Amino acid sequence: MTPLTAVPPVVLVLAAALAAGLSGDRRRLGHLVGGGVAALVTVWIWIVPPGTHLTGQLFGFDAVFFAVDPFSRVVGLVFAFIAAVAVGYSWATGAESKQTAYALTYVGSSLGAVFAGDWLTLVVWWELMAVTSTILVWDYGGKAVRAGFRYAILHGIGGSLVLAAIAWHYVEVGSFLFTASEGMVGTVPQLLAAIGIGVNVGFIGLHAWLPDTYPRPHIAASVFLCVYTTKTGVYAMYRAFPEGHLWIAYMGGAMAVFGAAAALLQNDMRRLLSYHIQSQVGYMVAGVGIGSALAQAGAFGHVFNHILYKSLLFMTAGAVIYSTGEENLKYLGGLARKMPVTAAAFSIAALSIAGFPGFNGFVSKGIVISASHYTFVKGPLVVGDFYTLELLLLIGGVGTFLSFIKFGYYAFLHGPYEGDAVTPAPRPQQVAMLLVAALCVFYGVFDGALFGLLPFDVTDGGVVDHVYVTYTVPHVVEGLALAAAGVVGFALLKKPLSKVGRVPDVDAGYNPLAFYGTRTLVHGVTETYAAVDRAAVATANAAADVRADPEMLSRYRANIGGSIFILMIVLGGVLALLGIV
Repeated sequence: MTPLTAVPPVVLVLAAALAAGLSGDRRRLGHLVGGGVAALVTVWIWIVPPGTHLTGQLFGFDAVFFAVDPFSRVVGLVFAFIAAVAVGYSWATGAESKQTAYALTYVGSSLGAVFAGDWLTLVVWWELMAVTSTILVWDYGGKAVRAGFRYAILHGIGGSLVLAAIAWHYVEVGSFLFTASEGMVGTVPQLLAAIGIGVNVGFIGLHAWLPDTYPRPHIAASVFLCVYTTKTGVYAMYRAFPEGHLWIAYMGGAMAVFGAAAALLQNDMRRLLSYHIQSQVGYMVAGVGIGSALAQAGAFGHVFNHILYKSLLFMTAGAVIYSTGEENLKYLGGLARKMPVTAAAFSIAALSIAGFPGFNGFVSKGIVISASHYTFVKGPLVVGDFYTLELLLLIGGVGTFLSFIKFGYYAFLHGPYEGDAVTPAPRPQQVAMLLVAALCVFYGVFDGALFGLLPFDVTDGGVVDHVYVTYTVPHVVEGLALAAAGVVGFALLKKPLSKVGRVPDVDAGYNPLAFYGTRTLVHGVTETYAAVDRAAVATANAAADVRADPEMLSRYRANIGGSIFILMIVLGGVLALLGIV
């Protein structure tokens, strides 16, 4: 290895985070260093030879601290690029150097996980990723603090399950190295890994941290947060299930539908976008679950494209909040005239995420949908030539069009904005948004550029079971039909949707359940301890009285026997509660 390639990218990013943190009031310097290093790491990932790796020992076990293969390269490349753009956007929004330093530690830990060559190294960075992202949320204060606590608890649980899966896997295989086996080995490790990683990718029922957390912190922090945790989860899901799994594929399809439907009911801009992270990650999870070369290429292509358009969507929403101070779509409107660059960038991002022909989402989403048709089981529901998983992904596509027609209509088109005077987004914000928007168009028009980044060549019949061609008449008609369904659907649903208020999610049930359940458990344990203590003290006092005056024995005999009996029952209950007996 050359001296450059011998240095893992995480080292450079963490060094930049330290420099940004130490820059203090010199915001320009701190952000310049952070953005410059992220750009340098992007180039590093682009040019580093495949197969580059660094081995060693971690906690006494063989480890690969970083390894470059087609899967880690495509994810790491877009991770580093967006980090550079997001640092510039952070500077333009007035973010403090401290916040950007926290964000860069989050970026570094995510890169560490993606370039890990073994499960042990991955889980170390996985846990650090949870810690650094929590700190990034907490830094903003206010409502972000409580959301950060819930975020930390859920990711702590998920990380513990992943760690348990890895430990059990080691017992089965005798090694943590990815090369030692094809994914997780054993039913229990697979189940633990699926649930633990499922927290990060937003499995239905485990997803509520997404819309709960991402709307809370600084607008620039949301740009970082929308990128790394869920997509690192997709990467880890592939490592755990490199040959796919039926139920993971169907969970991905269900996520695509559920996330889009929940997003449609939101009025808070960042909350709407957060649900669409779940929906779009559903396409990636479905691709991983299908397990074919075509599907996995689509999954990782969608990771790449999603990070571009989703970060752009959060930047446009942040620009609106920055200029108006308003997050609720009900109180916006007519901003296209006052913020034309932001409106244009939003339109490109919205068409990209919805999968409209000519934009990058159309390319990668199309690969996954094709794989669901040509390289996956038909499933229990078949409608004409459309199969079960394929139908779920297409329904999710209609919901996506509906959601972003709603977002664009109420934010940029509907009526005049009645708030204070609005000025266009600052020039550096506009530059960041236009740069990413240009890439959304570029990878949509020049699909071969995206294909060149994918782990499998989707145009080679010797590599994939079904050769993928983006711009065929049926595929373009399908994209246009989904858009038309979205337009008609919004026209029909616009009035009912305007009356929808805050819609509760599953956390409305399990947050109180967890709170009161924990309080009841703690109260029960402490009261049981107090009862045991009182019984023991009463028995000891009675024994002391009898010793001092033996004639009192007959008086206390019944009471002592009763106290001992009660003590034994209570003590037995406590031991049973603790699992000792």
